[in-house]
Amino acid sequence: MSSSVLHGLEPVVAHGLVRTFGTRRVLDGLDLTVAPGTRLGLIGENGTGKSTLLRLLAGRDRPDEGAVQVPRDLVYLPQEPEVAAHSTVGDMLDDALRPLHDAVASLGTLAQRLAAGHDVAADYDAALSWAIAHDAWDADRRAEVTAGTLGVADLDRARPVDRLSGGQRTRLALAAALVRRPAVLLLDEPTNHLDDEALDLLERSLLELPGVVVAASHDRTFLDRVATELVDLDAGALGTDGRGGRRFGGSFGEYLAAQADSRRRWEETFAAQQEEIAALREKTHLGLGAVAAGRGPTDNDKFVHKFKGANVERARARRVHDAERRLEVAERGALPKPPAPLRFSGSLTGAGSSVSVRGLRVAGRLRLDRLEVGVGEKLLVTGANGTGKSTLLDVLAGRLVPDEGTVQVAARTVALVSQDPEFDRPDLSARATYAGAVGAETAEAVPLGSLGLLHPRDHGTAVGALSVGQRRRLSIAVAVAAGPDLLLLDEPTNHVSLRLAGELEEALGSAPGTVVVTSHDRWLRSRWSGPSSTLTVGGSV
Repeated sequence: MSSSVLHGLEPVVAHGLVRTFGTRRVLDGLDLTVAPGTRLGLIGENGTGKSTLLRLLAGRDRPDEGAVQVPRDLVYLPQEPEVAAHSTVGDMLDDALRPLHDAVASLGTLAQRLAAGHDVAADYDAALSWAIAHDAWDADRRAEVTAGTLGVADLDRARPVDRLSGGQRTRLALAAALVRRPAVLLLDEPTNHLDDEALDLLERSLLELPGVVVAASHDRTFLDRVATELVDLDAGALGTDGRGGRRFGGSFGEYLAAQADSRRRWEETFAAQQEEIAALREKTHLGLGAVAAGRGPTDNDKFVHKFKGANVERARARRVHDAERRLEVAERGALPKPPAPLRFSGSLTGAGSSVSVRGLRVAGRLRLDRLEVGVGEKLLVTGANGTGKSTLLDVLAGRLVPDEGTVQVAARTVALVSQDPEFDRPDLSARATYAGAVGAETAEAVPLGSLGLLHPRDHGTAVGALSVGQRRRLSIAVAVAAGPDLLLLDEPTNHVSLRLAGELEEALGSAPGTVVVTSHDRWLRSRWSGPSSTLTVGGSV
């Protein structure tokens, strides 16, 4: 890429961003500059402001304080793509290609005017730089390849977008964004719903972009392969560098080590500061005896003792005043107490069950000749998009009756965590939703807070106001509350934080019951081991 093209690109700049929802401040004075050529990964626990920051940068939300400066050539892809009324599949793809087609046509017109002697050299140079940066001449071929790889090429162009599944909408919107090649691309969890081929296309496309990429992601492999820098919105008082900085320039694996070291130093510094504060408080309560200990005066030296006592009192007052001053400084500069990390502490399953499948067929979606899962076994189901992984879970959960075959599930209780959980009453609080879903008896025996999945401050929040990741956490809580014998997890690491993803992986290994997992998560698949097996679905249905 020529320097002239990069020179024409602009950075993304945010200064002093503050955003509050209710009584909770999600962003507090955030400064951020992202230069062209930077691929910035946003990380942090669910609900720490990643999606909020992306909406502010995209102009879809306004900060309470601060300012944002971004190029006009910007594309924003949220976790749940917004659908324009009456928009069709063809409309989305045509809208992505239109600026590129217009750029090529404009260059042709400017070239003719330039040849005719018109003073349009500057306009021609600017248009040429834009067209090169956006690879405008290759747009149609790129659109065909991208749509095919993302599994949306065969969609009816006249089909309304709002009739597509959540995964189809996401992949269609991603295809349009990658074809468009904007100067700024903002992505919120872009790897959800993508199979290996699509993930490879996404990563290669992002590596080729000359402009700015800002992506909020919990995909560990994606972050390692794509991100040039990481920004942790949940970095803690000392940041990731020990000095309050949120930005990290190493790999994700190196970031994990830096984060752990920063957390340890925060805990040690806090403990030392509190010890100093306690000692200074003790000094502010010093009595006269602590300054001039000894026997009291006798009748013969009352005058001398009175004179010396006044000096002692003054000395005591000076020491107390000095301790009070130092205490004020120490308290003002003290770090906040490190909050206890939100950790999953529940049991994923109950005793376990067995699964037996013979000659299973769901027309147009799934064919599976044989499947056996024993009591306590763990099965990982893999395969490309559209090969029937989610369909298999729906059949095992009893939500879908197959066209052919037999399915035997020897389980007292079966729980399914779907990819896109929906709740009937978004106005109800998370606590009320949980109690309504699991029943009053289970909610009392296994309170929502005991599972370590949703922060206590969010228990009273309406479900509709929770982030996508927080809603996913709530759906997992509902599923595991009663310890099902058979637990079905459809892409369990989608939308959840990196820490929770790791904790779920650990819990899967120790769960006594039977678990069937579908996943595109390359990190999870690479670590799948122990008393586990893998099934790859695919082929003709």
